[in-house]
Amino acid sequence: MEFNFEQVHNYYERLVFEEVARRSQTYPDFTSDMLSDVACVALNRLPARYVRHDVDMMFYLTEHERHAIELSLEDALQFSFRFVRERAAKSRI
Repeated sequence: MEFNFEQVHNYYERLVFEEVARRSQTYPDFTSDMLSDVACVALNRLPARYVRHDVDMMFYLTEHERHAIELSLEDALQFSFRFVRERAAKSRI
């Protein structure tokens, strides 16, 4: 039997990567490495939700669950940008 796991991914990865890229314009002092760190910190603060197809997960979520995902994503991103900025400032001292 042959296995194909290439479609399996963490649902939050695409959301976090797209949002970090979108918000990067607000943080012009962040380097590419810092933005990668932001994505890592944010992903580590979110639960792992592995799926094969994003649309499958969204189809089965209630409106309340979708809203909870949006809030947790926002909280994780705000924390991550602040965390990375503070760490970068401390390393310059």
